[in-house]
Amino acid sequence: MRRVEVTTFNKNWVLLFEEEAQKLHEIFEHEIIEIHHIGSTSVKGMKAKPTIDILLVVKDLKRIDAFNNAMVSIGYEPKGENGIPKRRYFQKGGDNRTHHVHIYEFGNPEIERHLVFRDYLRTHPEDAKIYGNVKEKLSKQFPYDIDSYIVGKENLVLEIERKALEWSRN
Repeated sequence: MRRVEVTTFNKNWVLLFEEEAQKLHEIFEHEIIEIHHIGSTSVKGMKAKPTIDILLVVKDLKRIDAFNNAMVSIGYEPKGENGIPKRRYFQKGGDNRTHHVHIYEFGNPEIERHLVFRDYLRTHPEDAKIYGNVKEKLSKQFPYDIDSYIVGKENLVLEIERKALEWSRN
């Protein structure tokens, strides 16, 4: 059973991202336009589930499924769209997740949404602290219930996302 655990910021998360980014570059080579560290582990000082979220921007999403076996060979489980149209998603680590890879084709608005959310939290430490504390509280309240954890933080995520989009426009 997957445990929901939120920990204090770990400076090694950046190194774990960089190591994995290199592996992904070797697999996807010329398909990659950009690669980004996203999610809470990309925000210095923020409490987070210790899972590295990686965003790949690619030229042609239709080509990505051809790399599933290569991703399996480095420990990833291909999940297809996994509920989000026009995305490919991979997870590594089973119930003890270490990495998530989100892949979008260049021009998909989800790319900007992820990056603006991350950049807003990086430049607004007070909101990052609030968000991290809420996640920590929810992880203690729902240690084996990821769905309740996600629902519990949903309104705050939407509020921060709204502020982030407004901030990015100014």
